[in-house]
Amino acid sequence: MRAPAPSVPGVEAGGGATAVDRRAWLALAVSTLAALLTVIDISIVNVAFPSIRRDLGASEVGLSWVLSGYSVSVGAFLLVAGRLADQRGRRRMFLIGVTVFVVGSLCCGLAPSTGYLIAARVLQGVGSSVIGPTSLSMVLPDFPLERRSMVLGIWGASAALGAALGPSIGAVILDLLSWRWVFLVNVPIGALLLILTPRFVRESRDPDATGRFDVLGVPAGTFGVALVLVAIVQGGRWGYSSGATIASALAGFLLMGVVVVRSRTHPEPLLDLGLYRIRSFWSAASGQVFFTTSFIAIILFNTLLLQDLWGWSPLAAGFGVVPGPLLAAFLGGPVGSIADRVGHRNLLVFGCTVAGLSPTWLWLRVGTESDYASDVLPALLMLGVGVSCTFATFSSLGLREVPPARFGTASATLRTTSTLGFAIGVAVGIAVFDAARSHGPLVAFDRAWAFMAVTMFVGAAFCAVACPGRLAASSPQTRVGS
Repeated sequence: MRAPAPSVPGVEAGGGATAVDRRAWLALAVSTLAALLTVIDISIVNVAFPSIRRDLGASEVGLSWVLSGYSVSVGAFLLVAGRLADQRGRRRMFLIGVTVFVVGSLCCGLAPSTGYLIAARVLQGVGSSVIGPTSLSMVLPDFPLERRSMVLGIWGASAALGAALGPSIGAVILDLLSWRWVFLVNVPIGALLLILTPRFVRESRDPDATGRFDVLGVPAGTFGVALVLVAIVQGGRWGYSSGATIASALAGFLLMGVVVVRSRTHPEPLLDLGLYRIRSFWSAASGQVFFTTSFIAIILFNTLLLQDLWGWSPLAAGFGVVPGPLLAAFLGGPVGSIADRVGHRNLLVFGCTVAGLSPTWLWLRVGTESDYASDVLPALLMLGVGVSCTFATFSSLGLREVPPARFGTASATLRTTSTLGFAIGVAVGIAVFDAARSHGPLVAFDRAWAFMAVTMFVGAAFCAVACPGRLAASSPQTRVGS
């Protein structure tokens, strides 16, 4: 039996929307700041690699693990973090995640060696894995159902902005200070989050949670996801047909199989298989893999285009890619507010298609002496429009019919599939580029852009077929508990 309508903040007994109080908007501001901080940290480190190499004497393998260690630990702990958030309290886990992230950032900034830096990056990743699902799930209960798509649009816009602003922010910090401040700047921002969160964010949790765990499924899921991610991110260095890559992937999939089997029978499973009986959830979780795979590769190769092909400085290249994410941030809130009216599926198909036109434009237009304003800027703006229609819409669709008590688990599962897409995009994009490098840099870029365009268009086709249409206004799923 569904709960009565008044149990959701901002919803009247008759289902009509009431005004959202000021505290909820301030809580959303805290949430979006956290999302911006953690996503920036994924891309900001790339520009610091040359300075880290000189200062610490890091090898190429060591530098790769400075990036990979963070990504792997984020992906590995997401499912556990989501389950803990629903059980122990989303605000409480968010505060723990921010604390761990700040401590990891401080250790990174003070790192005396490459090994110490890698360990600190892993600690950062653990904190980020907790912040990710909790920053969203802790504020959604304070908004009525008809406002959640807009909330997700704002939150998603901040995350998309962070993904592309990282290189430019990192370049400015390196120009003025040193690579250590790329990490140390997180400390005061994290401290601000620790001060603001208890004041503006309400605690929420699953009222039916028992607090128990699957003692076999939790470590199996954690190590399983970690091993699959290691195979993806290190496959290019080890060789995708090497014994190490194959063994890591097989062991990871075997452990994930154990999780699926355990989750079918355990009363408190790590993986909530019931979510995959909701079409809006599984279609969003699957569709965003195509999107994030292409998106992260586009972001990476846009910067490489300006620096490696055209010889721009890191600072100039960092600012050169800003117009797209700025447009996405500007459009994110308004687009999110109309998602329920125009339909999530329509937005996703349109957004993926427009985003796919971005690498297609570069593929057809760019040469060794192309013009930024006519050949690159239109592609960046296409990507900005596409991101504004998709980045948060996948989350909005995925959570559309999920009961509020399972927001943390559902959000973490969506973030896990998104993380897999990010890892695949970087690994495959670089592999495609390297395979064609012998034919010249322009051919290599062309093939990489072709990979990105095809992947994004396949994602658009998948969304058109798999994602459900718009819910009817009178549907019970638009009421509480859906």
